[in-house]
Amino acid sequence: MTDLSGRVALVTGGTRGIGLATVRALVDAGATVVLTGRDEARAKEAASAAGAAAGLALDVTDAKAVSSLVRGVAKEHGKLDVVVANAGIMEDALLGMIREELVDTTLSTNVAGTLHTVQAAARAMMRKKTGSIVVLASIVGEYGSAGQTVYAASKAAVANIARSAAKELGRSGIRVNAVAPGVIETDLTAGLSEDAKAENAGKTPLGRLGRAEDVANAIRFLVGDEASFITGQVLGVDGGLVL
Repeated sequence: MTDLSGRVALVTGGTRGIGLATVRALVDAGATVVLTGRDEARAKEAASAAGAAAGLALDVTDAKAVSSLVRGVAKEHGKLDVVVANAGIMEDALLGMIREELVDTTLSTNVAGTLHTVQAAARAMMRKKTGSIVVLASIVGEYGSAGQTVYAASKAAVANIARSAAKELGRSGIRVNAVAPGVIETDLTAGLSEDAKAENAGKTPLGRLGRAEDVANAIRFLVGDEASFITGQVLGVDGGLVL
């Protein structure tokens, strides 16, 4: 298993689902982990349950708040080695039903929020000339999905944040990658009917839906030394759903 002993990690959107599973995976690998969430009480509760160093409130759409929090974590722990930009939202809507509010909220959270996080992480990591950033894309962002036009657009942007940032930050010793989950059993997919879940599971060569831990394990690999020559990649974690 990847050894992250002595590393300091920050996971945004770390109170549930893939984010919380990632916090646990990094803690299990020996990292000191700080997680964030919109609700401070929930963030503290999740941090305590997962063995993280702290749970902090953060709205990733607030660029100044993101910058301040990242600087604070790096200052308190003396460095920042790993950042996982997981905070995001998903709301489906057919083209004719897309509200302006949905567009604004999705893009400000998924795109601008990820960009704010990557920017702040890069600034903190440049001091040590090393670091690893992982952002959460989606197979929907790569291949599209009916009823998810806004979400797909946001996740396509996230994937290209990773690709572009990797080209820019590589010479500073900072790696940037993305993971693109398929259909994962989390709160975001809890509303799917059993028939829909069975249909999606049937489309994958592995014959099941993904678990949050499947994605978390991929993230743990990408931030570790075993992936030291991997950057600018979008790793599908989808059970072969897209082949």
